[in-house]
Amino acid sequence: MTIKEMFTYCSNQLSFGDCGNFEAQCIFEDILKIKKEKIHCDDSIASCEDVQIIENIIKRRKMGEPLQYILGKWDFYDLTFLVGKGVLIPRPETEFLVDIALDYLKQKDGAIIYDLCAGTGCIGLTIAHHLPQVTVYLLEKEDAAFNYLKKNAEYLKLNNVQLLKDDLFTIDLSNLPLADIIISNPPYIPTFEISDLQKEVLSEPISALDGGDDGLNFYRCLASRWVSKVRTDGIMAFECGDGQSQDIVNIFDGIYKEKNITFDFNNIDRIVTFRI
Repeated sequence: MTIKEMFTYCSNQLSFGDCGNFEAQCIFEDILKIKKEKIHCDDSIASCEDVQIIENIIKRRKMGEPLQYILGKWDFYDLTFLVGKGVLIPRPETEFLVDIALDYLKQKDGAIIYDLCAGTGCIGLTIAHHLPQVTVYLLEKEDAAFNYLKKNAEYLKLNNVQLLKDDLFTIDLSNLPLADIIISNPPYIPTFEISDLQKEVLSEPISALDGGDDGLNFYRCLASRWVSKVRTDGIMAFECGDGQSQDIVNIFDGIYKEKNITFDFNNIDRIVTFRI
């Protein structure tokens, strides 16, 4: 079997996810170190070892394991993050939060940022990478996720971050400095919808998905506990689920001076931003 034929085989085998060609390209680039522009014209014979690697990956994918976990890393914004079982996989729509933060912070030397429910750290660590003059506090309570947060901070060699292993709902806020921006991609899926999620999504930690009965528990905590940690005219920016933005605005009623809702590529109200 040639490399070209093996790629076609891999793509066809992964087509159950409607993105077999994309996943096959990711596998060949990352695992076999073959650039996507060369895959379709490579007539060299695939080694038995390479064929075995591909067969193993296909088997794991068909069992519902996310490709990101199999590869052990995934791109977010312009960086690569280590991922695996126990941590939420970075998603492209979350990049809007980074854009909002970078735009707000570009004129603020020495700013303080909180990334709450940090997971891999993809949001806060990306901000810290682009703005070495700021300090980013990243909060995560789950053991497995915090382990990946530490690995990614080390992998990216960042010295302007503070990692906090604690709970959003119970952490003692008295010793934390005021922030210029608080940013978060909290769990926001209503509990009753969890069982209907795709098999791949259910491979991710439920604690990073389940936002309570109506999906809004974390936003209530952010409004009741964390607003006090934002400087005057600072901002809070949160990712949310389809149709949740107005409910979140209602939760923050009387707290904010200005609000803005950002829609993603699919015209979903994905980010809610408040100036406090």
